[in-house]
Amino acid sequence: MGMKTAISIPDDLFLIAEQTAKRLGLSRSELYRRAIGAFLQRNNDKLVTDTLNEVYDEQAVEDHLDPILLQMQFASLEQEQW
Repeated sequence: MGMKTAISIPDDLFLIAEQTAKRLGLSRSELYRRAIGAFLQRNNDKLVTDTLNEVYDEQAVEDHLDPILLQMQFASLEQEQW
């Protein structure tokens, strides 16, 4: 058994949730658990993606590096013909 909680939702949303739970053969609690789980998963995935994008954003990297160190790193790369 998990934690019990009380929430307030609009009547129309409650009725749709009740109909959906019945149609899927789920209890109200199971429907809410799945819905909250899916919402949290989507938002957690977005948080991870946003964090990775920030970490690997070239401008953010350049802003955090010592300009002399950055210049030395670029100078050490082999020059390639494109």
